[in-house]
Amino acid sequence: SMSKNTLLIGSRGSHLAKAMVREFLTPLRAAHPTHTFKQRTIMTSGDKDRVTSLQALGKSLTSIFATQVEETLLRGEVDIAVHSLKDLPTAPTPGTLLAITPAREDPRDALTGTPWDQLPHGARIGTSSTRRVAQLKHLRPDITTVPIRGNVPPRLRKARELGLSGCLLASSGLRRLGLADEIGTDMDPALYPPSPAQGILGVQIRETDRHLLELLHPLHDPVSHAEATAERSLLAELHGGCSVPIGALARVTGDRLTLDAQVTSVDGTRTVRADTTGPATSAAELGKHLAHTLLDQGAEELLSQVRATPPTT
Repeated sequence: SMSKNTLLIGSRGSHLAKAMVREFLTPLRAAHPTHTFKQRTIMTSGDKDRVTSLQALGKSLTSIFATQVEETLLRGEVDIAVHSLKDLPTAPTPGTLLAITPAREDPRDALTGTPWDQLPHGARIGTSSTRRVAQLKHLRPDITTVPIRGNVPPRLRKARELGLSGCLLASSGLRRLGLADEIGTDMDPALYPPSPAQGILGVQIRETDRHLLELLHPLHDPVSHAEATAERSLLAELHGGCSVPIGALARVTGDRLTLDAQVTSVDGTRTVRADTTGPATSAAELGKHLAHTLLDQGAEELLSQVRATPPTT
């Protein structure tokens, strides 16, 4: 068996997942020069076979990827799993523990290609996310969305092949891949709130490996942790999966946290929007409170419409 000073870090095999692991390992290696950290990529069935209609399996792409990395962790084949936190369900998978929250990358959505204010009438934009489509239709009902799935570089390629004006992607993914030049516009969260916990790494360990918490602690960022907690607590209270049109962004200033969130009808015609501010130490309560404010303003009707709509493949 390997020495206990060797730890295996697992992630998906995409370029973006590997970039996220490198971002995580650089400070970790600096903090622990006597340890050896090895990268293990997990080829997920979603990566192998994008043809199967994942919705037919009743799962989103992200949850399938996350699940297979988690299974590798639970089988003891890796010691630490690195995900995109926005891909992890708000209820932790039994046996796993979210260890720390590293510093957040840019939380915004980005429009690649043509800048937002120069998009022609009837422009075609590539995106498969229910939230992104709904929020686009809300701001620009004239725009047509074209479903594009997969890893970031193939999406950009496909958008060019199809002659689209651009794609909507996470700014953090483009930046982590060194593709910030592709960004035409970083979408203003006041108009276009991102996915809860976008730009944040989810670092998972086995529940039984709490001794790793101390090792990982130097990478923990309390500000990102408060933001993630508020956004994910709101999402959990609204029972939102990753396919639900809920945009949310928390921002910490000093010891105060402001959380802004929007629920959008799938056709983009209606939105319910609210915000709240309070102590950053009460992040979870603020998220829960704001969820109820949104529900009081009619968000439940918009969310039940989504649940009743069969997902598009």
